[in-house]
Amino acid sequence: MKYVLFAFNGDPICFVHVMLNAFDMREKGHEVKVVLEGSAVTIPKAMAEPGAAFAPLWENLKGSGMIDVVCRACSAKLGVSAEVEAQGLPLGGDMKGHPSMSAYIDQGYTLITF
Repeated sequence: MKYVLFAFNGDPICFVHVMLNAFDMREKGHEVKVVLEGSAVTIPKAMAEPGAAFAPLWENLKGSGMIDVVCRACSAKLGVSAEVEAQGLPLGGDMKGHPSMSAYIDQGYTLITF
């Protein structure tokens, strides 16, 4: 099965569930992609703060290759584009600057939103 996890919530306590589920699904043999949208685009900056509670898990997620895209429009609006790029994450959005859910559906992914 193929899943794409669309994270919209920028609260690190909520985002930890995206990370845990992504790793759990991958360990069980599923193909998994993570998309950061809405206020979740602030997660890279929050995880880079000294002493960030879930920074090691975040680093594992970044290194896993599961982060498919970070919303270009939301990153610009929330002023985090430079931080996203500095962390080597792909900015994109094929739907007026936002990642398109239908593009993932067309590729056979099941969408899960957080």
